[in-house]
Amino acid sequence: MSATERARSPEGTASRGERADERRRGGILIAEIQVAPSPPGTAEDPHAHVEAAIAVIQASGLRYEVGALGTTLEGEADQVWATLRAAHEAMLAAGADAGLSHIKVASVNRTMDSLTAKFR
Repeated sequence: MSATERARSPEGTASRGERADERRRGGILIAEIQVAPSPPGTAEDPHAHVEAAIAVIQASGLRYEVGALGTTLEGEADQVWATLRAAHEAMLAAGADAGLSHIKVASVNRTMDSLTAKFR
């Protein structure tokens, strides 16, 4: 019997260890990013550099929600990580002299909706 076969329950479902391995390899992530460019924008558009980062997230095809202090996104791990990086880089490409991105990432078997439905 292989290690994988031993790790599965009699019903054939994945063990806790196998599910953890799947999460480490990828799976679904929920992430939140807050970009803090310096300066935040231009005289004509005071939030231009922040909006450039949000535009990348909007174009990503991921589920997202823009909030007052950050944007939450959800999707396949590799795409979420790539989008977080692209959003940070877009802030700088839009003209920010410097920038900081605050990122929170959750590897959970939940969705954004399941975490917030009770409060809406």
